[in-house]
Amino acid sequence: MSTEPAKPPRPASTILLLRDSAEAKGEIEVFMMVRHYEIDFNSGALVFPGGSVDKGDQDIIADPSLYAGGEGLDASALSFRIAAIRETFEESGILLARPKGSKALVDAKRAGEIEAAHRADLCDNKISFLKVLTDNGMVLALDELVPYAHWITPEGMPKRFDTWFFLAAAPPEQAGAHDGKESTDSIWVSPREALEGGDSGRFKLPFPTTRNLIRLGKQSSVQAALDDSRGKSIVTVMPVMTKLNGGRQLRIPLEAGYDGEVFEVGAVG
Repeated sequence: MSTEPAKPPRPASTILLLRDSAEAKGEIEVFMMVRHYEIDFNSGALVFPGGSVDKGDQDIIADPSLYAGGEGLDASALSFRIAAIRETFEESGILLARPKGSKALVDAKRAGEIEAAHRADLCDNKISFLKVLTDNGMVLALDELVPYAHWITPEGMPKRFDTWFFLAAAPPEQAGAHDGKESTDSIWVSPREALEGGDSGRFKLPFPTTRNLIRLGKQSSVQAALDDSRGKSIVTVMPVMTKLNGGRQLRIPLEAGYDGEVFEVGAVG
């Protein structure tokens, strides 16, 4: 039996980009991507855009003129938010930022120009996000992010992440698109449709994604979702896994707000 200490989880962030559905009144849609089948974490899964905090995110913290909405936040909280916006831009092309001196989010045309000029190089580490922002006179809109959930991968897993989930209204007209490398498809989908796809086998949904979609599906509009989460205390979730009758059970804190604390998650491979 291994007595190795648990691997420390890597800090990571993800954004649930929301828009009101044009087709179904009283439903919202969220931007999701299908992870490449050769990626070693959540391969082939339908997920929200996101990824690990990196050193470049810390570099941005040092220049407060590059972000708005960071008042009262420590370096750790700032790094999660900056990483969330950077990763979302890398993975979807959607940019939650404002031109310097503007109160409005960058318009879709300008965001598209910045994406065309820099997104591929940013993904290939040929340019820093700091340089993308400074060269284009952009200020990150950290104030658009509403903390939604905090999940930590269970101990004993080969890859562990300490992940903050944020909600944000999608900037008008920025439709988003997958990068074709880490993700192979992208869709705007209602929580209901995504969950139905998980049940039918159309989509592969990780456990945290499923729980957050169920919770999100209770909201009838983007504004309602943001208002419901704003200022709410967040309970950290680190599932505890037990094997039972050939399957697995995951236990999470009841007070985290996911309508239960013990969940069956299928057979053990």
